[in-house]
Amino acid sequence: MTAGTAQNWGSTLDSVVVYAQGALCRRLARGSVPPGGRVRVTGLPRSLDPGSLRARVLGAPGVRVTEARMEVEAEPLGPDTGTDIDAGNGTGSRDALRREVERLRDAYAAARGRRDRQLSLIEEVRGLHPVPPPREPEDPHRRTPVDAWLELAEFVDERLAGLHTRLVELEQALLQLEHELTVAADKLARASTDAPPAHVETTVSAVLTLDGTGVTDEVEVELEYGVPGAVWVPAYRLTHRQGDGTGRLVLRASVAQRTGEDWTGVRIALATADLRRRTDLPKLRSIRIGRRQPAPVPSGWREPPAGLADLFAGYEAAGPRPVTTAAPAASRTGSASGPVPPPPPPPAPQGFGGPPSGLPVPGSAYGSSPDVYGGAMADQARPAPAQPAYGQPSPARPAAPSQPGGRPRGGGFAGAPAPRAPAAMAPPAPGAAAPPPPPPPPAGPPQPSGAELDYAALVLSGPDEPGGRRGRLFPTSPHDAVAADHRRRAEAVAALPLPGHAVRPRESAGSFDHRFDAAARADVPSDGTWHTVTVGEIPVGLRTEYLCVPSVEPTVYATLVLSNATDQALLAGPVEVTVDDDFLLTAALPTLAPGGVRRVGLGPAEGIRVTRRTNVNESTAGLRNNVTVLDHRVHVELANGLARPVTVEVRERVPVASEPDIRIEERADWTTPADGAGTEHHAPGTRVWRVDLPAGGTTALDGGYEIRIPAGKALVGGNRRS
Repeated sequence: MTAGTAQNWGSTLDSVVVYAQGALCRRLARGSVPPGGRVRVTGLPRSLDPGSLRARVLGAPGVRVTEARMEVEAEPLGPDTGTDIDAGNGTGSRDALRREVERLRDAYAAARGRRDRQLSLIEEVRGLHPVPPPREPEDPHRRTPVDAWLELAEFVDERLAGLHTRLVELEQALLQLEHELTVAADKLARASTDAPPAHVETTVSAVLTLDGTGVTDEVEVELEYGVPGAVWVPAYRLTHRQGDGTGRLVLRASVAQRTGEDWTGVRIALATADLRRRTDLPKLRSIRIGRRQPAPVPSGWREPPAGLADLFAGYEAAGPRPVTTAAPAASRTGSASGPVPPPPPPPAPQGFGGPPSGLPVPGSAYGSSPDVYGGAMADQARPAPAQPAYGQPSPARPAAPSQPGGRPRGGGFAGAPAPRAPAAMAPPAPGAAAPPPPPPPPAGPPQPSGAELDYAALVLSGPDEPGGRRGRLFPTSPHDAVAADHRRRAEAVAALPLPGHAVRPRESAGSFDHRFDAAARADVPSDGTWHTVTVGEIPVGLRTEYLCVPSVEPTVYATLVLSNATDQALLAGPVEVTVDDDFLLTAALPTLAPGGVRRVGLGPAEGIRVTRRTNVNESTAGLRNNVTVLDHRVHVELANGLARPVTVEVRERVPVASEPDIRIEERADWTTPADGAGTEHHAPGTRVWRVDLPAGGTTALDGGYEIRIPAGKALVGGNRRS
C-alpha cells in the first residue's frame, strides 16, 4: 500500500490514562469511508508502542476495522520551516532553542578566551622589572639610573590599571553570557518534545482498513495506543474550619510526561496499575504415556522452497559488482594484491524470541499479545493470518538449530540452516584441546516468534545478503532504532526527583489498584517537568483532636483525624492543610484505605499546657514479707487556654510482664486502645485518657499501677519507674 491509496484523516487526542509508568492514549478521527476502505490517521506520537495500537469504529454497526498498522514517514524540513524564539516570553520551538543554546555556547567560549588572553597580558606586564647589565670585576662602580626605574614603574602601573579595567569589563560580559546560557539551556531542557527534530519532519500514522458496505455518512474511529514516559504522584489540599466535623479534601496529581506530544484539553485519568504487568495465565500441559499423543499445534513455519540455493547461481556467475570507492590498500611484503573484500555482513538481529528492547512483554496490558491488542482488530476479534505458500511442514524432517526464544539460528524465517564455517579456517595449535562438538538440534520444527509470524512485516532478503539470508523472509523494522531512542529518552522521566512527601503510587497502593478520573480537562505539555492537575474533591470525615504523651515530652500536639468513608483509597502523599482560611503547613498523608482512620499531625498547640508528676513507694507484702510492692502514682494536670472546647488524648504506658512471678495491677480509669484494621497501631502497654476540656478549663488525672515481684529479686535498671 502506498501513500496515494489511503485517504488521510486528522485526529485529536481525547483522553489519557496515566499509569504508574506509561500512559494509554485515546484519539478520535472522523471521516467518510473511501471506496477502497483504507484510511491513514495522522497525528500519532513518535514514541508510540507499535504492539499497543488498536482501533475500532464508534456508532456505526455496519463498519468494522479489519487491519491496523503503524507507518512512519520522514521528509526534510525546508529552510524557513523553523519557528523563531518569541522575545516576549522566551518560548519557541525546540529547534530555535537549540540554535540559541549553540550560539550562546560559542559566544561564552569566545568571551572566556578573551578573558584568558587579558589575564595573560596582565601577567606579562606584571613581570616587567629593571634588569641591570652584568658587571665585570675590573669595571668601576656605576650609578643607578633612578629616573629610568621610576619611569618603568610608572609605565607598569599605568598599563596594569588599564588592563585591570578591561578585565573587569570582560568578566562582567562573561558572567552575563554564562547567565544567558544557563537560562537558555534550562528552557531547552524544559521545552516540549512535541516538535520535529532538526532538519527532519517525521509523521507517524495508523493505516486502517475499514470494512463496511453501503455506508455513506461519516464514521468516527477510535485509536488507542500506549506510550512510555509518563508518571504521576498524588497530592492533596485539605481545608478545615475549627469546630466543624467535615472538611474538603481536594485530590491533585503531579503529572510529568515526555511522550513527544502535548496533552492539550484532554480528559485525564490516573491509575496505580503497572501498564507492563503480565496478564497472561500460566498453562500446565498434560503429560501423556502411550502411543497416542495430541496433535502438535501449527506453528506457522513452512518448509523453504526446493532449489533455493540454485536461484542465485546466475547472479554469482556474473561476478562481483565494480567497486566505486576503494580504500587505499596497505602494502605488505610478501602479500599478493587482490580485490578489496566486501565489508562483513551486519550481525543478525538478536532477541526475536521475545519483544524488542523497551517494549512490553507479551501478555501485558498493551503488549504484543494478539489476543489482547494485536496489530489488526475487528470488533475485539482478530482474524487468523493467512499462511505463506511455502507448502506444508514435514513433522519427520529434522529442524534447523534454533536459538533460545524459538528463532532459527541462521536468522531465517523459513527454516534457514545454521551458517557454515569458513573454508579457510586456521588449524588448532598443537596440543590445544579440540573444540566441543555442537549440540544436537532439538526435535520438531522451529518455533518462530511473534515478530516472525507478522507476515505483513516480513521482507524478502535480496541477493546481496549473506548466503544464509538470501531468498528468505525476515522481520524488519527500519524505524526500530530511532523509535527505541525516542522511548529511551521518554522513559528518563521516571528518574525525576519527587516533590516533598511524595510517594510512588505503586508503593502506596499495595496489593490493590485504583483509578481516579479528573473532573475537568487539563493541559500537560511534553516537557518532562511536574505539572499539577486537579482531579476532584473527596468527602472525608474530619475532627480535631489533641494528643500528648507527658512521660516523653510535656507538649500537647494538634492532630486532624481523617476517616475515609468512600470506596476508594487515599494514597500516601503531601497534603497542604488550611485551617480557617490560613495556610498552616504541608504534612505527609499516609495511605488511607476505605473505612480507615488516620491522624495527621499539625504541630504543637501552644494554648494547652500539660504537667506530670510521679511518686513511687516501695513496700513489702505477703505472709512472710516475701513480695516487694512497687506502687507507682501518676498525676497529670491539663489546662485549656483556647477560646473553644477541646478533646485531649493523654497517653501513658504500663509495664508489660514477661515472667510469671511478676504481677502488675493497674489502678486508674484509663482504657486500652483497640488495635484493628483501619485504626492506629499502639505499642504494648499503652493506656489512654480522653478528656473534654471546656474553654479556659482545667482538669487533673490520677492513675497508677503496682508491680509485685519476689522479695529476692529486683527489676532490671532499678525498681523505680517514672
